[in-house]
Amino acid sequence: MLLVALAFQYLGGLQPCVLCIWQRWPHLAAVLIGGLALVMRGPVLPILGALAALTTAGIGSYHLGVELDWWAGLAQCAVNTLEGVSAADLLNTDVTIGAPAACDKVAWSLLGLSMPGWNALVSAGLAGLWLAAARKG
Repeated sequence: MLLVALAFQYLGGLQPCVLCIWQRWPHLAAVLIGGLALVMRGPVLPILGALAALTTAGIGSYHLGVELDWWAGLAQCAVNTLEGVSAADLLNTDVTIGAPAACDKVAWSLLGLSMPGWNALVSAGLAGLWLAAARKG
């Protein structure tokens, strides 16, 4: 899932919002936990992996709700800044500046489900796999 998000950003040109970035951190934690679980046995690491997957699923669910206007997003979602962009860049017609990503806008969807929705769905499934691994470990 982390590689897919990075591909959408760097190959597809879709800039992430604050909640998109937040969803990536638990995926990174799960990757690191998975690496450790390859060399260390027992149920503890798979349980931690499941918690990481459930965390990103929860953030994805919250993000989906923001996109669907079920609830308000975070303050950082509403304030789209141009942090890191100089005044000279804003006035230079040769510089392309992408619009800041807003949390409540759907950047991409498949079968009616946006990226955070797919993240929530797939991550919940991954949590189930982690829990199955915990039972066997």
